[in-house]
Amino acid sequence: MDTLNFLQHYWWFLIALLGALLVFLLFVQGGQALFYTLGRTEEERSAIAGSLGRKWELTFTTLVTFGGAFFASFPLFYSTSFGGAIYVWLSILFCFVIQAVAYEYRRKPANILGNKTFDIFLILNGALGPLLLGTAVSTLFTGAQFSVDRLNLANVGEGAAVVISQWTTPWHGLDALADPRNLLLGLAVAFLAMTLGCQYLMNDLAEGELRRRTARNMRLHGVLFLLFFVPWLLSLLLADGWRGAPDGTIVAEPYAYLHNLAAMPYLAVALAAGVAAVLWSLWKGWQGCRCAIWFGGAGTVLTVLALLLLAGWNDTVYYPSLTDPQSSLTIANSSSSLFTLRTMAYVSLLIPFVVGYIAYAWRALSHPATHEE
Repeated sequence: MDTLNFLQHYWWFLIALLGALLVFLLFVQGGQALFYTLGRTEEERSAIAGSLGRKWELTFTTLVTFGGAFFASFPLFYSTSFGGAIYVWLSILFCFVIQAVAYEYRRKPANILGNKTFDIFLILNGALGPLLLGTAVSTLFTGAQFSVDRLNLANVGEGAAVVISQWTTPWHGLDALADPRNLLLGLAVAFLAMTLGCQYLMNDLAEGELRRRTARNMRLHGVLFLLFFVPWLLSLLLADGWRGAPDGTIVAEPYAYLHNLAAMPYLAVALAAGVAAVLWSLWKGWQGCRCAIWFGGAGTVLTVLALLLLAGWNDTVYYPSLTDPQSSLTIANSSSSLFTLRTMAYVSLLIPFVVGYIAYAWRALSHPATHEE
């Protein structure tokens, strides 16, 4: 493996890890989606907002970092998806902006809009954010309607506007909702976020009726998550995929993702361990155990990491074009230059320090929230 190839795999791993952490941190959104389901009184809703409000910045920051890492390491994907599927990504961004506004102004004195308005903002962010993110991520496997003219890359920098990627439908990403597989993953991510949100609140809230109500809701949303995730996973493993040939062409391959599991058995182990940990968290949560969130979080990170690595490693097409298969993107044909990837690799060595700070901040803010707080 040459240096460029190694760095492409390295940066795809970092992006996959960021994506996995983001899905885990969506427990904030999941808790918000159940704001009025769990909180029957203003005091209970304030307790939920206070508990989730300790962590919401981590989700937002991880989302921004995820997008920034994609932009720096695989700019052709960034320009194609973030520039083409603009309606979906702007909707996601809007969901997270109103979340930030809600946490900032919900309890401000002289709030002319009233608490309920900002509560609705939190619920919208909690319900739509994971749903849209899951739908968008599913297109990494199912594909999208775009074309890429790589010959225009030679004209970049000549002064005139250069169009490299084009979206071939006027829906600009909303067409992903027409594919049932995308909706399956979107709904699975939404119910997983709600399940993790309940598990987090079970861990963070003090004993009482609110915590017991949260445990009951976790059971329901855990079952709903499995009802949507299992069919999506089976459809993925049995689906045809695309792979980049040594000459640069894109070729179809039946059962491509199943073949990837056989070719990279460590990913099969990670996927199986992740799914098992999530199932164990559901069992522990069913019993009302506070520790369920740690099994659920670890399982979520392992599962999503394995799935995203299946999408990009082993010369797999990670963003198929439904318009022109030869426009499909792999980590080899969509990455930044060797110089850029190498320079960013040095910067990425600071990541453990950032993770350490996040762990320290998490621990410092983690203690059962009481009604007095």
